Amino acid sequence: MSSDAKMTVRLHDADNVVTAKTTIPRGTKLADEGVETASEIPVGHKVATKAIPTGEPVRKYNQIIGFASTDIAPGEHVHTQNVEMRTFDRDYAFGADAKPVEMVPEAERATFMGYVREDGRVGTRNYIGVLTSVNCSATVARLIADAFKGDALADYPNVDGVVALTHGTGCGMAGYGEGWEMLQATLAGYARHPNFAGFLMVGLGCEVNQVSGMAERNDWKLGETAHVMTIQETGGTAKTVNEGVARIKEMLPKANEAKRSEVPASHLILGLECGGSDAYSGITANPALGAAADLLVRHGGTATLAETPEVYGAEHLLTRRAVSREVGEKLVGFIKWWEDYTAKTGAEMNNNPSPGNKAGGLTTILEKSLGAVAKGGTLNMVDVYQYAEPIAAKGFTFMNTPGYDVTSVTGMVAGGANVVCFTTGRGSVFGCKPAPSIKLATNTAMYNRMSDDMDVNCGLIIDGEATVQEMGERIFRYILDVASGMPSKSEALGFGDDEFVPWQIGAVM
Repeated sequence: MSSDAKMTVRLHDADNVVTAKTTIPRGTKLADEGVETASEIPVGHKVATKAIPTGEPVRKYNQIIGFASTDIAPGEHVHTQNVEMRTFDRDYAFGADAKPVEMVPEAERATFMGYVREDGRVGTRNYIGVLTSVNCSATVARLIADAFKGDALADYPNVDGVVALTHGTGCGMAGYGEGWEMLQATLAGYARHPNFAGFLMVGLGCEVNQVSGMAERNDWKLGETAHVMTIQETGGTAKTVNEGVARIKEMLPKANEAKRSEVPASHLILGLECGGSDAYSGITANPALGAAADLLVRHGGTATLAETPEVYGAEHLLTRRAVSREVGEKLVGFIKWWEDYTAKTGAEMNNNPSPGNKAGGLTTILEKSLGAVAKGGTLNMVDVYQYAEPIAAKGFTFMNTPGYDVTSVTGMVAGGANVVCFTTGRGSVFGCKPAPSIKLATNTAMYNRMSDDMDVNCGLIIDGEATVQEMGERIFRYILDVASGMPSKSEALGFGDDEFVPWQIGAVM
């Protein structure tokens, strides 16, 4: 069969595998690699370019992604049938790669059109939120928000909507400990989010998570744009819905006073997420998003990487960029917490790609993680945060979250992310009110198939039509446009009401 040098991509000279850019038939000669395929190689999957004896590392990105579980001959398909995970040492080298960041001169920095709140925070959207203390008040919250659909907001053109964010916890749980603290941090983070002009917190009345307690702990200034109420005290479902609708109507004139104004890009906190990943994620969309994150940081803004289980095995690439040993140790501490947590629950950290990830060519968590960290760009890691903790630092940061997309993004938005970029190779559909979500496709075929959901086609990189840096610049400009009010594809489709999923830790009692 004829040779075609464009059928694979090599990521580093030291790698012993290359990735298929298209499905490669058996018996195809790969001229650049000097091998012939021993079987069909599916698009996105790996083929060995040299012999890899049993127990020897499989290398991609010039990093270990696993170990040969049997002898692998040149030209063989390299995947789960012949690769396994093993424990190996990683050099954290705290701060070894940290260096001064070349900032864009202040007079030349990018701007966007945002909503400046009275306390100086800046939003990219202008919603009113109906939040819930417990699942028992979820239906009431939705009925309140439903009253403002259709033409109900026609007289309030500056209000993006009234959104009910409900969840499945708040009772049957301990009123202390990690699970409690994360729920409190999440709800408090949404209540103060700059994309909310005001909020109404609805409770049942007898739950563990009392609305009055939250108001006191967070020093909510109840009144014009902050309200709390319970179904039991108000007199039942119908009365609570009527009262809730009345309170939202009282907030609307104030919310509608908000106007967009030009503000520096330094007010952006960008959440970095990937889901439904494939082998192209670490080659196209993730490094392109990393380039955009670097640009945002150089313009004075903040980018936040998350999903601790999905940087596992690649965390040493982040600790090397830490501005101090203390910052790097924070990340390592969360890695160790996850190792302990998963062991206690009978799970494991060392190999969690989903069936879709594996179908897309990702073999181990190491391979997935090495691609995932590319979203974080190349600049210094300035701080590391616990789930839903307020993101205060300017620069590249990390937040400890699960790898479950909706829960991960919920934590970052609670921390203050006012725009999110979500890369996907298999085709995840996602939104996260009140923050707009921008979807980045890793390959052209999926982008064309799901063009109603995808905002940017990063597959142009593998197609040879754009470089990573060029695509990073496009993404950065797209972020500014969306932050200024241009609807993302997920917003146009109505996503975001059901993707609020706080991290639940602890016994359900």
